[in-house]
Amino acid sequence: MMNFRIGHGYDVHALAQGLPLWLGGIRIEHALGCVAHSDGDVLIHALCDALLGAAAIGDIGLHFPDTSEAYKGIDSKILLRRTVELIGRQGYAIGNVDCTLCLQRPKIKPHIPAMRETLASAMGIAPEAVSIKATTTERLGFVGREEGIEAHAVALIFKP
Repeated sequence: MMNFRIGHGYDVHALAQGLPLWLGGIRIEHALGCVAHSDGDVLIHALCDALLGAAAIGDIGLHFPDTSEAYKGIDSKILLRRTVELIGRQGYAIGNVDCTLCLQRPKIKPHIPAMRETLASAMGIAPEAVSIKATTTERLGFVGREEGIEAHAVALIFKP
């Protein structure tokens, strides 16, 4: 019998002019980018929280605090790989992940295949085990006004 665990992650970042926009481990050309201590990849941050939560070992802020110079400007794929190592030490493997990005612009659909490949590689799983969706908020709220971006992630982990 396998021990299955499910975790949910959520992250949000403000957007500002002139910053790079990193989503799902890839850089996307856009006038706005995420304000953050790291590279601001809101999707990876939500995914890390989902994985850590599923294993009940805290959250991204506990393991990679934004008060540490060690993580200033860090590539979030590094944080994701370290998160996978942390859950692996607890005896867990990743079954699948499902992520949703909430933003008005840019359109994400053309970038989803590259994001799936990049995230799958960082987690050591098949791209078929990575789902990424994007939605707008119909111009409502801070996302709709393009003041920020949010991401949700759900992860299924198990002990083989």
